[in-house]
This record gives sequence, C-alpha cells and structure tokens, in this order.
Amino acid sequence: MAPIIIEPLTAEAFAPFGQVIELAGAHHYPINGGMTERYHDLARVELGGVHARPLISIFRGQPYSLPLQLKLVERHPLGSQAFYPLTQRPFLVIVAHDVHGTPDTPRAFLTAPGQGINIAMNTWHGVLTTLDAESDFLVVDRGGEGNNLEEHHFDTPFMVQMPG
Repeated sequence: MAPIIIEPLTAEAFAPFGQVIELAGAHHYPINGGMTERYHDLARVELGGVHARPLISIFRGQPYSLPLQLKLVERHPLGSQAFYPLTQRPFLVIVAHDVHGTPDTPRAFLTAPGQGINIAMNTWHGVLTTLDAESDFLVVDRGGEGNNLEEHHFDTPFMVQMPG
C-alpha cells in the first residue's frame, strides 16, 4: 500500500483542484448599515448539464480514524461541490488529478479551523472525511438532470497518514 502523507491546506496547493473557502485574505466590505461584514465571492459555483440548479444542504459526517485506507474516490462531472464546516474542527480533503479518465496518485490536505473547500467540477476527490467527532457541513452543489457522480475503486488502496 503506497503512503499518502497529509499536508496542510493552502490556497496555492489546492488551486489545481478548486478553491479554499476562508475569511483570511478575502474581499470584504460592510453591509446592513455597517452591522454586517460581507466576505464576498469566496468560491466559484460551477453548474453544467440540463436544468442545473444549485443545492444547499447540511451533511453530518461520522469521524474516520488515521491512518486511513483510501479505496475509493469520486467526481462530479456536472458541478462543483463546496464543503464549509459548521464547527471549528479540522477535516481531511483528498483530491487527485485526472489522467485519461482515471485518478492519478491522490493528495491529502488537512484543513485549519475555519477553512472550507470548493472542489471544482469533474475533480476526483475522497468522500467527506471528518476526524475526531461527528461534524456538520454546509454543502453547496448541483441538482438537476443527468448523472453527476462517477466513482473509481483503486486496485490497491493507498494509506493516508500524518507526517513523521
């Protein structure tokens, strides 16, 4: 089983796979008579296919333990998928480049408190991987006609682990 070492999530490292959703460095301005600060345009929602519409959902994830055997990744060819935690707990984000229709060697990122992610349309990624405790996430993704889910099962699983 090949190891995948977890790295910290940064906007630069994650850019080939989508966007990091966080307040640090975001364009913001006051609204509502100065009583609210709007952090504007934090991620690019992508919707493709017939009768596409954005969905807003809450996902409740059960915790995984590390090291983690990665057997499966998935992708959504018709829309992006954003996850923003409703707690300050970190979670694991696993993504992979596409090589001729199959995922390349995955990368794993650990979020910092207050970070979410928006996975770009048609990007291979792991399932929602919470750590330590059950956690809720606000999720924005695509609804509408068409098959928006592809799964890939690895012949040999990868072992996702913390560094050192």
